[in-house]
Amino acid sequence: MTVSKKRTIYTIAEELKLAPGTISKVLNQTGNVSEATRERVLAHIKEVGYVPTTSARMLKSKKTYSVGIVFTEETDIGLEHSFFSSILQHFKSYLEKEGYELSFIVKKLGKHELSYYEWCMNKRVDGVYIVVGNYNDKGLYELIESDIPCVSTDMLLKGLHTVVSDNEEGIRMTLEYVKKELKLDRIGMIFGPLWSKAFLERRDAYVKFSDVYGLTRVKACEIEAESFGFTSGYNAILDMLSKSKDMPECLLVASDDIALGVLKALKDHGINVPKEIQVIGFDDITFAKHFTPPLTTVRQDRMALGTMAAKQLITLMEDPDAMIPEVIKLPVTLIRRETTQPPK
Repeated sequence: MTVSKKRTIYTIAEELKLAPGTISKVLNQTGNVSEATRERVLAHIKEVGYVPTTSARMLKSKKTYSVGIVFTEETDIGLEHSFFSSILQHFKSYLEKEGYELSFIVKKLGKHELSYYEWCMNKRVDGVYIVVGNYNDKGLYELIESDIPCVSTDMLLKGLHTVVSDNEEGIRMTLEYVKKELKLDRIGMIFGPLWSKAFLERRDAYVKFSDVYGLTRVKACEIEAESFGFTSGYNAILDMLSKSKDMPECLLVASDDIALGVLKALKDHGINVPKEIQVIGFDDITFAKHFTPPLTTVRQDRMALGTMAAKQLITLMEDPDAMIPEVIKLPVTLIRRETTQPPK
């Protein structure tokens, strides 16, 4: 049988009178396909000499068109985390359009314990995306210091290319808003865990710009949340109420996920937002506008973060010596909603 230069999974499907999706499942070894159909498809593509596009590129370039994903488990942030999962989705969408496949890097292959680097060498990935990383995870340093191109939207380390939001500017514009539009003076903040560089940057900016704008910090109402989510925000308010009856006029919260717990705790303790205390978050997750009341927050552009990280990684995979910035900071926007209330 003559090999067609234009043969695709669609022509293969037509020749076998099967759905293109079935051909794709057989080629990618995914989905439910009967053994008889699988053998029939494999026999046919062998007979006609069909090589899938990705496989053809691999043979020509010696690349695998595969990217490893690190979502460090030790950070106690699951894939359901709305902010990080959204960035990952945009990263994934861009890479897949460019013909790459994504695989999560795990520390075990069968019964064998592997480092991140060993896993990557075993799977022959072309590059790695660190969605969330723990600075105490020594395996990440081995990976970043290797010849495998790595990017992140979380960690800031020498030698690692990172795309992040401008945290300092986000806090600066927030405190300017508190001073000039809300006309408030006394502030507090629920910080995220300060081993995270992003949360540390937001804390430092809060300290810096509270002085710049002449705001009064209520020290007893500056609490470091125990983790990244709802419960840590709720518990931070309990901690705050146990330390001080002197509540601030405005409370900044380092992330929207933490802010959701803050709002629930304030409501449960009969503290009205925004009449008795105003609250401002950071991230603008999907649910922020559905909070009760809807949350004033700093919007990070999750699509831009994920897409830019993908572009950076492709550049590095194609040319490891490419002269590109090690850290790219993307602009943020203040979104005004009902947890703040300017004077009339």
